[in-house]
Amino acid sequence: MQENLPHQPFTLEGRHVRLEPLAREHVGPLWELAKDHLDELFQWIPYRFQSLADFQDFNRMVLEEYRRGISVPFATVVRREERVVGTTRFMNMDLVNRKLEIGSTWVAPRWQHTSVNTEAKYLMLRHAFEAWKCLRVELKTDALNERSRRAILRLGAKEEGTLRKHMVSWNGRQRDSVYFSILDSEWPQVKARLESKLGASDLETLPPSS
Repeated sequence: MQENLPHQPFTLEGRHVRLEPLAREHVGPLWELAKDHLDELFQWIPYRFQSLADFQDFNRMVLEEYRRGISVPFATVVRREERVVGTTRFMNMDLVNRKLEIGSTWVAPRWQHTSVNTEAKYLMLRHAFEAWKCLRVELKTDALNERSRRAILRLGAKEEGTLRKHMVSWNGRQRDSVYFSILDSEWPQVKARLESKLGASDLETLPPSS
């Protein structure tokens, strides 16, 4: 077993969503969900997502990262409908130094501006800080993605800085990435705020979080 890798795949269960281990079988439903919204969903992602083959290639890459112990990917399932609505993952994992990143997150348009993304982030942050005893959790986004930057700040993360020319996108654009983090010492306050928000909402009424 890789040192960073959990012993077995695991599921994170919330009130509204379930994060279940991403598998090859999820690719078809995810493609059907996203194929009419590709530009909207993936304009900020440095990979090309234009076809089912792109989804299949990315899925293979992510599952290989899982085998290497640096990524734990999930399919995001709305429990009420038992329907996959997106993906997210722990990535760039370094549990020796007790840090990781939460990213590669997308949610289909119908379930945006609901509690889906907020609860998914809450479940992942809780697991990172309370099960794996992380010291820090990182999040990053394209510097041009103002919506994502605001959403990360609303989670309670602190902006740390910008890595210039951090990535080259599939179309050749040189992307600057803005990094954020939440520390273990900040988690109790962040947790309380998220639990208050989630406890006062239902799936359809939570204010936008992404």
